[in-house]
Amino acid sequence: MLMMTNDKKVAIVTGSSSGIGNAIVLELARNNFITYGTMRNLDKISDLKTIADQENLKIYFKQLDVTDDNSVKNAINSIVEETGRIDVLVNNAGYGLVGAFEDLSLDEVQKQFETNVFGVIRVTQAVLPTMRKQESGIIVNISSGAGRFGYPTASAYVSSKFALEGLTESMSYEIEPFGIRTVLIEPGVIKTNFFNSMSLARKSKDPDSPYLQMMQVMEKSVTKMLEKGTIPQYVAKTVLEAVTSKNPKLRYLVGKDVEQWIENKKKMSDEEFHDMMALLG
Repeated sequence: MLMMTNDKKVAIVTGSSSGIGNAIVLELARNNFITYGTMRNLDKISDLKTIADQENLKIYFKQLDVTDDNSVKNAINSIVEETGRIDVLVNNAGYGLVGAFEDLSLDEVQKQFETNVFGVIRVTQAVLPTMRKQESGIIVNISSGAGRFGYPTASAYVSSKFALEGLTESMSYEIEPFGIRTVLIEPGVIKTNFFNSMSLARKSKDPDSPYLQMMQVMEKSVTKMLEKGTIPQYVAKTVLEAVTSKNPKLRYLVGKDVEQWIENKKKMSDEEFHDMMALLG
């Protein structure tokens, strides 16, 4: 068992091989958390491990596939055996499925929800007994501005994030009496490989798709937005702010773009906001 001290809390971050997850692991470790970076493929730890070794950071790695019951159970049990506690869970693992709704197959949508929603459920349910026993903990779910509004060619991704928002908010009422807090982090466009690694619906690649032109226009819009996107370290700092706060907020917006979109949504009618977002596609 790792030696615990009063100022060393244990954090778990899923999907930490790159991008936002990678940045969160480093930010927490640099701020005195014993941090577990988990990922589906441990072959991807090299860059993160190099930094950890150079800076003498307490970062440990576990194989964890959020879509696999046994993988989740084994990883969480192993961490509890090693540390005796879990103070922070950051559910970051996720991806985006791109394609007009009619072009999406049911199995593609199911895979999207398996990672973005059911993956969060699996890991959170595995962690909760430990947090309840210690009567403390904070669960941070990496959502998106897309958890608050829709946009063209992203119905599967957006609906998965809407589900995550409802799940997190409802869960908060049930676990707060046990000293456990929940937080939603809602980034806008972030400068990572997230958009390059998005999954494109198979039918969207068909040149005869009636939505092909919309897909092409949306791709150009995203490319333009990426130029002014927020760096992932800003998301990581927001996570740190939340998990070290004595009274964390339920929601944290990350990025000037998403702040503006949410402000517009508050001021505009549904029809006005719809017309504005329709221009993206």
